[in-house]
Amino acid sequence: MITAIYPGTFDPITNGHIDIALRSARLFHRVIIGVYAFPKKEVMFSLEERVHLAREAVKSCANITVEPYGDLTVEFARKVGAQVMVRGLRVSGDFEWEFDMAMMNRRLNPELEMVCFMASPQFQFLSSSILKEVARLRGNINDLVPAHVINALAEKQKPAGTG
Repeated sequence: MITAIYPGTFDPITNGHIDIALRSARLFHRVIIGVYAFPKKEVMFSLEERVHLAREAVKSCANITVEPYGDLTVEFARKVGAQVMVRGLRVSGDFEWEFDMAMMNRRLNPELEMVCFMASPQFQFLSSSILKEVARLRGNINDLVPAHVINALAEKQKPAGTG
């Protein structure tokens, strides 16, 4: 039985992330979306919120689970018994970053294989950062994230004291 992890910040999870997770679930017996607790970048959603949004997004897929983690990704992989790490590639620039990460991860955990999925064409431009900016400016994001994420983004955009 092959277990794969799909690590990331997921701030918030997008349809591009979900696409990669679902495609992974067709190849691997078990896929664990690992939501990283301590990203270098500023996040909009707390760890608990990011985990909740991701769980809601993949709840219909029985072999995908979502778990928070805060240590090295390779250590998370060891803890959950994963043999594979899944990553998504949107543009050619992603390859260089992912290649460097893969080489370091290989050094830290030689048993962990890296599998990269090319983003589906409709999601190649999509990043959580771009999505949050479009949402902040009240652009249409209906086909980029699930409805529950749209609602969560709208709640974050509300001025304090409104409800």
